[in-house]
Amino acid sequence: MTLNPRLVKESFSVIEPVAGKAAAFFYGRLFAENPRLRAMFPPAMDMQRDRLFSALTRIVWLLDSPDGLAAYLGQLGRDHRKYGVVDEHYTAVGNALVATIKHFAADMWTDEIESAWVEAYGLASSAMIEAAAADAGVSPPWWLGEVVDHDRRTRDIAVITVRPAQRLEFTPGQYVTVQTARWPRVWRTFSIANAPRDDNTIRLHVRAIPGGWVSSALVQHTRIGDQILLGPPVGTMAPVESDRDILFVAGGTGLAPLKAIIEHVIASGRRPNIHLIFGARRSAELYDMHDLIRMESSFPWLRVLPVVSDEQAYDGMRGRLPDVMERFHSWAEHEVYVCGPGSMVNETVQRLQMSGVPLCRIHRDTIQGEP
Repeated sequence: MTLNPRLVKESFSVIEPVAGKAAAFFYGRLFAENPRLRAMFPPAMDMQRDRLFSALTRIVWLLDSPDGLAAYLGQLGRDHRKYGVVDEHYTAVGNALVATIKHFAADMWTDEIESAWVEAYGLASSAMIEAAAADAGVSPPWWLGEVVDHDRRTRDIAVITVRPAQRLEFTPGQYVTVQTARWPRVWRTFSIANAPRDDNTIRLHVRAIPGGWVSSALVQHTRIGDQILLGPPVGTMAPVESDRDILFVAGGTGLAPLKAIIEHVIASGRRPNIHLIFGARRSAELYDMHDLIRMESSFPWLRVLPVVSDEQAYDGMRGRLPDVMERFHSWAEHEVYVCGPGSMVNETVQRLQMSGVPLCRIHRDTIQGEP
């Protein structure tokens, strides 16, 4: 049987407008046929449904990109070890997935389309299973971490330092999923805000979101000495070894992975000119300026520009990040890294492309978790 991405994409396009209903149908079917699997999931399924559909969308649109698909599926397979996923679970999920696609694409469904989905899912699940098996002999499914510092920078933002009990290998720019004792089986993603350290500690920049179970627990209820669980590092935004100068555009706590990459560049011994444009709605939300000023003073090639969008009394640079970015010289010869709210990232990437920066030199990552 030959993989047919066209048939998969055409039938999936019928599902996209009803993603919420399709995800609810999928989990209803999965749990009805496999009741014991329900205990592996959090009590509230809203975020889980969003994560499922986002991952499925990414897989479907990567079917024509074997290298990108293999990398993403490898990360998913390794990450799913923390849930206790075993091989037979993939069969149950596959059956529920095909039944869901068939239900919502009934008007166009054919044996050929069903075969295309079975083949595509078989490819994806095999890659995930192989990645998980390869990782099992190297790394644990999750790391126990002790909170060794908790710095409440604002009412809603905390910088938290965690020391994993075992060595945690990661690439600057990656993120981890976090589970707290307060909310078992609920995992949320947070970027690592530092390059690897000799003492094995990692920093997380966490903003408490209204209704955000894990983020609120980390900011408001976590103390030094508490323990949390960390999933394996994932994410594709990583430092590029290049002689080009670098632009970083960070919105809010999107600063975290970019700061890790800046640390890596500084430690590498290279001396590119680095511009970091760091934006927030209000000046009080520029929560990491003290440390950024310290980095700037010790590395003369780094320039940090704080930007505030919604505070008229602010006496520094004001405006939206995409607009402020365009007030300076051309970035066409730079490597560019962008992280922050999705709408800001999308507009910034579009503006950069229009100004002559090739997409291959614009680095971003999409993480699934609380906004």
